[in-house]
Amino acid sequence: MKILLVEDATALLRAIELKLKKIGYDVHPCADGRQALAELESFTPDLVITDIMLPFVSGLEVLNAAKAKNKKMPVIVFSAMGQENAVEEAFLLGADDYVVKPFGLKELEMRIRRLLGTLNPEPHS
Repeated sequence: MKILLVEDATALLRAIELKLKKIGYDVHPCADGRQALAELESFTPDLVITDIMLPFVSGLEVLNAAKAKNKKMPVIVFSAMGQENAVEEAFLLGADDYVVKPFGLKELEMRIRRLLGTLNPEPHS
C-alpha cells in the first residue's frame, strides 16, 4: 500500500515515515504542498496524509488534487489546535479523517488501517 505523506516539520515527517515503513507501507514523503502535487502527478497513492498548513501550496489544495485524481482515495488531514475553519473546509472538500497535533503514531496507524481496511499490510521489499 502506497501512502503520500505531506508534512513540513522535518522531525514529524521522518518519525511518521519511519513508523509507516516499519509496518510495511510504501511511503512517499513530501516536505511541502508543491512537492506533493508533483508526486500526485507521477503516481497514485492508496492514501494521502497531509498537514493543512504547508509552504507554497496548502494541504487543502493537496486534498483537492487527490480527490480530483480519485474521489475514493482516502485522505487524512492533520493540523494544530485552533484551525477549526480549515478543518471544516477539509471535510467539505472530502477529507476522510482529521487528527489534531500533537498525536500518537499508534493512533495514526489505527486510523490508516481503518481507512485502508488493512489489519496486516504486506511488507515491501
